Amino acid sequence: MCIYTYSRHEDEIDLCRLEMRSFFGCDTETTILESPLKLDPNRSPFIKERIDVIYEGESLKEIVTQVEGLKLSKTFKVLFIKHSDGYTSQKVGFEERRNIERKVGLRIQGKADLQNPDVLFGIIKVNERWIFGEYFEGEAVWFKHQQKPQNYSTALSTRVARAVVNIAAPNPVGVKVIDPCCGIGTVLIEALSMGIDIVGSDLNPLVLPGARKNIAFFGYDTEVTLRDIRFVEGKYDVAIIDMPYNLCSVLDEKEQLEMLQSARNFARKVVVLTIEEIDSLITKARFDIVDRCVAKKGTFMRQVIVCQ
Repeated sequence: MCIYTYSRHEDEIDLCRLEMRSFFGCDTETTILESPLKLDPNRSPFIKERIDVIYEGESLKEIVTQVEGLKLSKTFKVLFIKHSDGYTSQKVGFEERRNIERKVGLRIQGKADLQNPDVLFGIIKVNERWIFGEYFEGEAVWFKHQQKPQNYSTALSTRVARAVVNIAAPNPVGVKVIDPCCGIGTVLIEALSMGIDIVGSDLNPLVLPGARKNIAFFGYDTEVTLRDIRFVEGKYDVAIIDMPYNLCSVLDEKEQLEMLQSARNFARKVVVLTIEEIDSLITKARFDIVDRCVAKKGTFMRQVIVCQ
C-alpha cells in the first residue's frame, strides 16, 4: 500500500480530483490518498510525496516496536510527514516532530545520516493510524518548464498541462498520443518530460518555430508538423485538443464539430479543453463523455472533458 499527500490551490481541486480518478480510479476530498498503485510522485503537479507502507499501528509505540526488526546496510533518515488533515492539522510543533523522528530512528538497526542518507523513511498519522514506510518526495518538474524561451498568451499553464497529460494517458506504456492543436508546445513538453510517446501539429505556421524551439530548449525531441486537424493521418490512442478561443481563432459551431469529427477518425480517446459549452457537439461527433472537471484560474475557467 502507498500513501500519497497532495498540495493544491482551491481553484485546482476539481482538476486534481479528475487526475486522481484517472490514475487511481477514485478520488478524495482530503489531501491524503491511499492506493496499492505505486506511482512516481514526479508525474503529478499535485502530489507532494509518496510513502510505501512497511509498518502500521494504532499508536506510535506500536511503530517504535515494529521498526526494531528493521536491519539496514545503508544509511537512513526518518522524517515526520506533515499534512493538512487530521493529526498534523493540530499544528504539531517542531520539537515534537523531531522527538517522534528520534524515537523511531533510534530503534532502527543501522546507521543514521541526517545530511545525505541512502534511504529516507517517513512517519505519518492517517485516519487514527500511524504509518511508517520508505519516503519519496515529488519534484516540481513542471515548474522548470515555465522558463521556456517562447510563450503564447493563451497557452495552458505548465501545471494544468501536466495534469491534462496525466488525465489523457495515466498508463502511458505503449500509448501513442497526439496534440493536433499544439500551439507553443506546452502539452508536448510536459508529455515528453514523462517519457510519453507524443507528436504535435498545428495549422498556424507562426507558432510552430516557437514550439520546436521550446521543446529543444529542454532537451526533448518529437515530430511537430504544420497540419490542419482535419488532415491528421494515422491512428492514436488519445488526442489532447485545446479548442482555439482567442480573438484570432474564433470558431463557429460547424468548425468545432469538424474538429471533433476529425478526432473521432484518428483517436479512440480525446481530452478536450474548452471555454464554451460543446457537449452537444461532442455527442454529434459520436463521442461519449466519461468524466470531466473545471480548471480555474481566478475567474477564467476551462472545461476539461474526457471523451471515448
